[in-house]
Amino acid sequence: MDIKTASALRRLRLVSAPEAVSFLLLLVCSVLKRTTSFDAVPVMGMVHGVLFILYVIFWLDAWNRTKWDAKTGIIYFVLSVLPTGGFFAERKLKREAESAVIASRARQEGVVNA
Repeated sequence: MDIKTASALRRLRLVSAPEAVSFLLLLVCSVLKRTTSFDAVPVMGMVHGVLFILYVIFWLDAWNRTKWDAKTGIIYFVLSVLPTGGFFAERKLKREAESAVIASRARQEGVVNA
């Protein structure tokens, strides 16, 4: 894995958890707006919107660089629209990055032909 691909995966991973948190907070604010006089939906909506747009941009970049098959790419997108999906995406991306580092080190040491 080259440095640009690793950077694309890292960016996607770093934005996935905050995007999931903002989605959950937006849902809470939505409920609070309907049940109380507290109205933070415009602010949380904007924050979540910016984070979601960043997620989609980073997702497209990662998909382009990693050459994921359609199934993998779609899974990462679907995880972005589920309320807690960003947490699962972050964990999955972390495992994928760790596997790539292990394979890269094994290739450098000549242990395997990975």
